[in-house]
Amino acid sequence: INRDALLWNDTRSAGAARDLIGELGVDGLVERTGSAPVASFTSTKVRWVRDAEPDVVPAIAAVALPHDWLTWRLRGFGPEGEAPLGPVLEELVTDRSDASGTGYWNPATNAYDLALFEDILGRPAREAGQPEGEPDQVVLPRVLPAEASAGTVHPSFLSGDRRIVLGSGAGDNAGAALGLGAEEGDVVVSLGTSGTVFAVAPQAVADRSGTVAGFADASGLFLPLVATLNAARVLSSVAGLLGVDHDGFADLARGAAPGSDGVVLVPYFEGERTPNLPTAKASFHNLSIASSTRANIARAAIEGMLCGLADALDAVRAAGVTPRHLLLIGGAAQNAAVQEVAAQVFDLPVRIPAPGEYVARGAAVQAAWVLAGSRPQWSVETLEDRASDHRPVIRTQYRATVASVAF
Repeated sequence: INRDALLWNDTRSAGAARDLIGELGVDGLVERTGSAPVASFTSTKVRWVRDAEPDVVPAIAAVALPHDWLTWRLRGFGPEGEAPLGPVLEELVTDRSDASGTGYWNPATNAYDLALFEDILGRPAREAGQPEGEPDQVVLPRVLPAEASAGTVHPSFLSGDRRIVLGSGAGDNAGAALGLGAEEGDVVVSLGTSGTVFAVAPQAVADRSGTVAGFADASGLFLPLVATLNAARVLSSVAGLLGVDHDGFADLARGAAPGSDGVVLVPYFEGERTPNLPTAKASFHNLSIASSTRANIARAAIEGMLCGLADALDAVRAAGVTPRHLLLIGGAAQNAAVQEVAAQVFDLPVRIPAPGEYVARGAAVQAAWVLAGSRPQWSVETLEDRASDHRPVIRTQYRATVASVAF
């Protein structure tokens, strides 16, 4: 290990993302990798290391993601003197979903763009297990299909005569899609601290606007995804402002009419990623003596949060995905007012799955798939199916308000 890992949310590499776009062009990068680079992508971390820590670059023998490293170590590989099988870099493996977030692997071709990696780091590379070419090549993990075993846990980690098979792993959103049993046409809206909108798609997506990341999923298909920074924290912040708990907040919001009597919250408490407004701030609009009620403010918070995610869904649609219904998950999805407003904001039927750890469930699905040789068809409990109760006024006034704000 040459240095501590740069985590996905380390924004020091934001400048490197801009540099890569400036050098190689956003259209070309999207065509080659499915996505425009942002600070969370591995490609930007690699470029940052090249520029900020050039003394590290000559010592790099391989570049792997944390879960690739853990799989490698569990199989018995690792630094000389620490691992029973030693540092065999040819045994590094990864999965399609996380490979598609590196920024130098193409989900449409299922292949690394080695020329791009060399542009990023300034050194040539090859995929593990492929013939060695020119000297000084950096090894990149071999990318496994969803159903493939990544190997077995080394006996030194086990007691007794046991054998544990390893799957290839998955990114968190890809794991959630697998755990939900999401299929083509399913759109997942996840309301965690931040928000994500992603869909299972049969074909790779290449959005040249850079809004939609063209990821691969954990089943052999594709996972176009849009992320927003402001989701459940919007509700917590406004509930705190109003001095109520989550149940009290839901009760207040359900006491207001769709459109919140014209009150609009632009919910950029943490700046925003989609649209790219890192320095923006949240603001309430259209408040009058009559409309300044606690109920309207509570409902406007939910409407603003969901309108931002509806804009993300529009981007996924524009990238060529045809949704059939929406799966609402995450902590805020259990709020009764959020469920009600979601059916009014999104022009799709809304399904509320039972609360669950769907990323962990996805890992279990993958494990069963690897062991059995076929994908298990496990049912997912549904708490409620809501027909679309689309109220266009909500998004119409939200769009007009956002357009009037100088960020």
